[in-house]
Amino acid sequence: MNWWIGVIFAVGAALFCAASILCLLDLATSAANVIFFMGSVPFTLAAYLQLYQAANVDPLPSAETEVSGRRAVFGWRPHDIGWLSCSTQFVGTLLFNFNTFDAMMPGLSWLAEDLLVWIPNFVGSILFLVSGYLAFIEAGHAYWAWRPRDLSWCLTFVNLLGCIGFMISAVLAIVLPGEPAPLRVTWSVAFTLQGAVCFLLGALLMLPESSRGSSENDA
Repeated sequence: MNWWIGVIFAVGAALFCAASILCLLDLATSAANVIFFMGSVPFTLAAYLQLYQAANVDPLPSAETEVSGRRAVFGWRPHDIGWLSCSTQFVGTLLFNFNTFDAMMPGLSWLAEDLLVWIPNFVGSILFLVSGYLAFIEAGHAYWAWRPRDLSWCLTFVNLLGCIGFMISAVLAIVLPGEPAPLRVTWSVAFTLQGAVCFLLGALLMLPESSRGSSENDA
């Protein structure tokens, strides 16, 4: 399933890249909002598939768990760092669904835009950042690690950079009364693009990682 998750994440990230570029070039802003929403849907689908995997991962042989034949839809493994990472990511993608959908509404006041667009974006970005750091800890087996020759570490490190980009973008995207600040808006979109590029690279790195995992299982 990891290979397909990587492909789906790549589709969503590519759409976010395209929409960000349209915004930076000041071309078809309304179409860009639609593309952002379209990109959020694959993100949510891929995030759920990762959560489903984490909820149904086989326990370690030494773990004293009761094994049943039923598959968990969401699961509840608050002591499993992998499940925590996937669950926070999934909730974050749902908030991105809301914020990108609401962004397509015309004529929103600054307050309505903050409530319907910015707050879901800001909270979702926080959850993404938490998720990305938890995945980074899991891959590096430490709060901080430097393992550039480890493919799994590289994947989580690139994704963490993407989460940081989305977080900075969300902070800059707050809507204040009066005329918007063009430079702040531009930097916000630029960091969205940076985050999307990192997520695209991370998604593509999942493809060789999943192939390597399959080969090791076959062996």
